[in-house]
Amino acid sequence: QLQASGGGSVQTGGSLTLSCAASGGSVRRYTIGWFRQAPGKEREFVAAFGWSGNTKVADPVKGRFTISRDNAKNTVHLQMNSLNPEDTAVYYCAATTVVWGREAQENDYTYWGQGTQVTVSS
Repeated sequence: QLQASGGGSVQTGGSLTLSCAASGGSVRRYTIGWFRQAPGKEREFVAAFGWSGNTKVADPVKGRFTISRDNAKNTVHLQMNSLNPEDTAVYYCAATTVVWGREAQENDYTYWGQGTQVTVSS
């Protein structure tokens, strides 16, 4: 089970840290991905932290978002800096066991959190 948290409302240029806490299994055994869905748009890949330690961040957020894993807390974090209105979306975390290389494919993810809203105002 995945629990996403940390969303909120910020102004342009602000920062937020999202957290994805796992229960019932270790995050070290899964690739944990973050996806987002803006109003009227399809869900898109944001970032992923692989079970082996690989990381990937989507081009639209590269240099602004950082993904990390806290093994002690069984949690994956998404640090989001320099937020802009285009980042407004519901953010979801998800888990998969597929091999690295498919981490951006949402259909390969088996477990999904409930989503957390991020709103960035100008």
